[in-house]
Amino acid sequence: MMALLKDAWDRFLLYLPVSFMGLLALGSYWLVRNTPAPSAPAVQRAVSHSPDYFMQQFSVRTFDARGRIRSELQGDKARHYLDTQWLEVDNIRIRSFDRQGRLTTASARRGLANEDISEVQLFGDAVLVQEANATLQGSAAQRTEFRGEFLHIFAKTEQIMSNQPVRLLRGSDSFSADSLNFDNIEQQLQLHGHVRVTLTPPGGK
Repeated sequence: MMALLKDAWDRFLLYLPVSFMGLLALGSYWLVRNTPAPSAPAVQRAVSHSPDYFMQQFSVRTFDARGRIRSELQGDKARHYLDTQWLEVDNIRIRSFDRQGRLTTASARRGLANEDISEVQLFGDAVLVQEANATLQGSAAQRTEFRGEFLHIFAKTEQIMSNQPVRLLRGSDSFSADSLNFDNIEQQLQLHGHVRVTLTPPGGK
């Protein structure tokens, strides 16, 4: 009898590790089956193209490093869009100064401007005027006026573009074209499409 008990106890000890490992495996399987699945990361909602704030009868100014006014943006009403960080302005009016202090004014029925007013798009009866001013070389820069239904202005690079018919008045000279690219720094003018030019000789009428 003692021999049978001893033999049974030896068998129990022999299979105990195997049984224990089996219990661990069953326990792990149960935990995997019953552990909640990790929650999926929250999906960020796409920012819609809708105004996040409005302004009425407003004026926004930017200044250079010396505290001098660089540009001023005015309008009857403005809508700011969070997705583009642009302002849409009704009856937009702009005053700005270039590196030589030359005043430029612009206006249109509607406009789009980025945060620092370094890029502006004018729509509807768009007019941009660069007033006459002395250049660094001492010569006089003529008054320049752009007119069209669309003007795209880049203040930092001092470029004016349009992919629609535009008219340019420079002093007593007149230019018109289907599209335009003007670089004020390089003093380069590119006209495309149906181009018409009227030049007045110096001292002529």
